[in-house]
Amino acid sequence: MSNIKRPELLAPAGDLERLKIAILYGADAVYIGGPMLGLRANAKNFTFEEMKEGVEFAHNHNAKVFVTVNIVLHNKEIKEVISYLREIEKCNVDAIIVSDPTVIELAKKYTNLEIHLSTQKSTLNIEACKFFKKEGVKRIVLAREATKSDIKEILDNVDIDIECFIHGAMCSGISGRCVLSNVFTGRDANRGGCAQICRWDFDLENEKNEDLKGDKPFTFCAKDLSMLKYIPDMIDLGITSFKIEGRMRSVYYIATIVSTYRKVIDSYLNDKENYHYDKEAEKILRNCANRDAVPQFFNGINDLTCNYYNGREEISNQDFLGIILDYDKETKMATIEQRNYFKIGDEVEIFGPNNNIINITIDNIVDEENNNIEIVRHPKQIVKIKIEEEVSKYDMIRKKN
Repeated sequence: MSNIKRPELLAPAGDLERLKIAILYGADAVYIGGPMLGLRANAKNFTFEEMKEGVEFAHNHNAKVFVTVNIVLHNKEIKEVISYLREIEKCNVDAIIVSDPTVIELAKKYTNLEIHLSTQKSTLNIEACKFFKKEGVKRIVLAREATKSDIKEILDNVDIDIECFIHGAMCSGISGRCVLSNVFTGRDANRGGCAQICRWDFDLENEKNEDLKGDKPFTFCAKDLSMLKYIPDMIDLGITSFKIEGRMRSVYYIATIVSTYRKVIDSYLNDKENYHYDKEAEKILRNCANRDAVPQFFNGINDLTCNYYNGREEISNQDFLGIILDYDKETKMATIEQRNYFKIGDEVEIFGPNNNIINITIDNIVDEENNNIEIVRHPKQIVKIKIEEEVSKYDMIRKKN
């Protein structure tokens, strides 16, 4: 491996299962939400007992756990923060991610927790980074609107760890600072309740309040972020951590995105001179998501190609067929928990953290009563199929594209 600084690959984890999947598939660290004060109110989030278990699992696999405490505080919550931070500290987490300066001060005064500044703070300049470093912040998660030149100037002028997003959903407000959800639905976007108004369809009117009819409804929805093409540039800049968005995403999404970026990062680090952009990796990422993905602000080209303005289709991904629960080496039968419809004759791929992609055609399916069946159509149905090559628990099966 070359002398280039190895960036941390940081993955989201909405629950304990996704935490384990993220780490097994190559994440160096995960970020999670606790019982309160995070920005994903609809996520399952972690109890303190689950947090302890997750931290123990992560540390046993040489990975880290960061906890989001990035909500915008109201007066009534200030008294709760101290005891909450102390409970988090007891779980032996590696850092907290905050946006409210009050949490920074309380964490410094009452705990020894490492502090990371959330992207919700919209940090985009050198002086802000210097300020928060003086305040005791160890790492700054830059606003997603940062360009390559912004990042370089900050890294050249401030000795602080920098974290940047590399993949996931974008917001039409600057780094998520939006009040449209509050106005339209009464759900506070900056307190975990965003209704994603920017993804709604709208009617257009002219200055005379006359309806403007088009072929498709109007939207102002941002396309997703994908920095796959720019991973070498980001590594060369010296960014500390590469962050993936998506605590609400599925285990399949987490496994696919994490493992794909892991391979691309390692490929560049292991042989920079002979590195080539992997089109197959791009295809895997594209097939996993239900929106187009672009580099957004990094390359300085943030124009109409980065948004949906005239409608879009967000088709639910059906590629994920199942997750392997067990494998019998003698019979070569894999026990699978179904996630989407599949049948005899389907060509599928099996992928996992410890093996190359295995291609098979399904030629037999056995249910839990040892009956031969033709189709697996029931949600989370447990079945067995024959796989000649050895596979492992947590490996996944997807459609072959």
